[in-house]
Amino acid sequence: MTTAGLRQAVPYIRMYRDQVFVVKVGGETIERAEDRASLLEQISVLQGLGVKVVLVHGGGPQATALAEKIGAESQFVDGRRVTDAAMLEAMVMSLKGTVRTMLLSSARAAGMKAIGLSGVDADLVTATRRPAQPVDYGFVGDIETVQPQIVNDLLEGCYLPVVSPLCADVHGQVLNVNADSFASALAVDLGATKLIIVSAVRGVLRDVADPNSLISVLDLPGLAEMEASGAMKEGMLPKASAMRKALEGGVKRVHVVSHRYPDSILTEIFTNEGCGTMIVTEMSEAHA
Repeated sequence: MTTAGLRQAVPYIRMYRDQVFVVKVGGETIERAEDRASLLEQISVLQGLGVKVVLVHGGGPQATALAEKIGAESQFVDGRRVTDAAMLEAMVMSLKGTVRTMLLSSARAAGMKAIGLSGVDADLVTATRRPAQPVDYGFVGDIETVQPQIVNDLLEGCYLPVVSPLCADVHGQVLNVNADSFASALAVDLGATKLIIVSAVRGVLRDVADPNSLISVLDLPGLAEMEASGAMKEGMLPKASAMRKALEGGVKRVHVVSHRYPDSILTEIFTNEGCGTMIVTEMSEAHA
């Protein structure tokens, strides 16, 4: 970073010390070792600057690959995975096994203290099975309550909580919860300053077919307009819902960045230009 860049970053560094950031990554972001290394290196920098980071991860591609091996079918409706008993087994094995281990080993290589959790651990998240109408999603859960004490305890101990979105109902039935929705709810209950969604795309695109149609700043009315016009499709639909709920729940900023852009998290957070999309409640808050 240049001297000018450092000067630009100083006010942000002061502002974010001791604040909580929730970083959500999808399975495609962590498939390659070099992408995992870059992600954890950036999180390590944030921690070194005094930011408390929680890492929430999905594992869709890994679960789909495992499902094929065990003969389970992958089905999606409006960007959300239908989860029958076989798919739930694949999700549990992938999220709490393969994906978690990859992230924890990458964190160890980066010299970080990381602990793996799911929504099932320490009653972190209680969910209820989604009603079967109009679509039967199977063992898919909607979040009812979040008890973030275990996460707060880990943050106070300077650990990096690495959290998967598997949850359970009050009877102990494991349920699959969308990772974006999970990260949003956790960010609200932790009082997070930022929710950062890391994906394959650069951010929110005005035209999904045009990677150069990036929207740098978007507010909730603009987001609603894009949803109504059909500009939000497939996997962006649950992300849009997660963004809205996070902002309405008190999270000040939501950011969408790409793991394909070098140092995307740090560039988005610590420079005026950014590199992805920042979503705020109202446009008047964009420069507040």
